[in-house]
Amino acid sequence: MTVLKSEEFEPEAQDESGHLSLDGERRTHRIAVVRQIPSSTGARHHVRKPPTVSVVIPAKNEARNLPHVLEALPAGLHEVILVDGNSTDETVQVARAFYPGIKVVGQTRKGKGNALACGFAATTGDFIVMIDADGSTDPAEIPRFVDALRQGADFAKGSRFMPGAGSSDISRLRQSGNFWLNKIVNALYGTRYTDLCYGYNAFRRGCLDAIALDPECRPGTDESMMLWGDGFEVETLINIRIAKASLRVFEVPSFERNRLHGTSNLNAFSDGLRVFRTIYIERKRGTRKAAMQHAAVPRESGSSWSVLSTCEEAS
Repeated sequence: MTVLKSEEFEPEAQDESGHLSLDGERRTHRIAVVRQIPSSTGARHHVRKPPTVSVVIPAKNEARNLPHVLEALPAGLHEVILVDGNSTDETVQVARAFYPGIKVVGQTRKGKGNALACGFAATTGDFIVMIDADGSTDPAEIPRFVDALRQGADFAKGSRFMPGAGSSDISRLRQSGNFWLNKIVNALYGTRYTDLCYGYNAFRRGCLDAIALDPECRPGTDESMMLWGDGFEVETLINIRIAKASLRVFEVPSFERNRLHGTSNLNAFSDGLRVFRTIYIERKRGTRKAAMQHAAVPRESGSSWSVLSTCEEAS
């Protein structure tokens, strides 16, 4: 016979190295333990395995920043993937020195969007987290994104503009542009996003079909080209496609820090226009549905996160 029983356990918040674990802060969880008790043999215990987590880090000439980012990654990650944008400094060498198990992949074209597409294609984890290599996104926040996914989200969306969040990096011009573009998306797609253009997000693997970024090197293209979705508009593109697929989105408070070293390639005017164009074109393309009816990773009951859009419970 099979007996289902709920047991409590209290995981340690840190491993021996002092890094946060994927369980985040110390708390008491409930897990389902399946006990199979054959009639003629001893008892065998089966505990559901935790979801595996892949972290994707696009980087171009970030050798000075990567040590700070990689050293702050939580313990227990399934894999870390660095997407190198043809760096001319020692980005790859530094990454391998500070995180020996890191997987390095190259880009097929230019731009952050293409880097993410190539990184997503290389992942094998149940959950995928996207962070920046410049130190602006805090790797110590990864457990709270993972927690949101485990509690029921398909997509855990970072926000700098909700209680417990903030930014020391965003300018007034960029904040104003983000505010109005955010308003437009919420009006068009029925979402309640508070931060449209932030790149700290995590999602279940099944969301890749809805996100639909293309990493392939198409005939007539090369590494010097940028196609649709290859630029900084990628965060808006992802958020819109997730909304069009009617997936369950939870917002997660996040604090954006200043870039540690170097200067950003972001241009408030030209990239703002690309974001506006993204909203217009994606609206014309109609609804995109994702096959999320059968989630590979079960959802835990209950949530303290804000639900922005909903879909039917996975069976």
